[in-house]
Amino acid sequence: MERLGSRQVYANDWITVREDKIRRADGSDGIYGVVDKPDYALVIPLAGNKTMLVEQFRYPLGLRRWEFPQGTAPGRAELAPAELAARELREETGLSAGRLVEIGLLDVAPGLSSQRGRVFVATDLTEGPPEREPEEQDMRTAWFDRDRVERMIADDEITDAQSIAAYALLLLWERRNRR
Repeated sequence: MERLGSRQVYANDWITVREDKIRRADGSDGIYGVVDKPDYALVIPLAGNKTMLVEQFRYPLGLRRWEFPQGTAPGRAELAPAELAARELREETGLSAGRLVEIGLLDVAPGLSSQRGRVFVATDLTEGPPEREPEEQDMRTAWFDRDRVERMIADDEITDAQSIAAYALLLLWERRNRR
């Protein structure tokens, strides 16, 4: 596909929506709607066989959901991935990581959005107070053993696609590093 033109249809502090005029491979013209968001970081805090999850109300779903700490910088700012990961971890959980390792890359919804996310594992953790944004006031955190996390995924208690994909990346990363 070739982009022939683009116009912004909507923007706020978190997203921009644009409509692109395109030319398809067969030569026909069309439009494509794209949601642009800054890249995000998702962090898996690990302490032995336990991991910390955050639970918050997800407005579009009208539900509270458990997931790994994740997010973007305020005002659509672009930060280095490791810096963003450390910021999100501290902001949502109050944890600081002595070791932060990037283990993978996720595309959120590539048919709809340009947003990509970097997945990190955080270890050697130190606890402190969270520094939550106003939208995160209702957030809570809890430690779960890994068997419980897997049951939560299987039982639809964790349905966040990024968290589930990140957990799969964690399992692959651990398998690779055992050799």
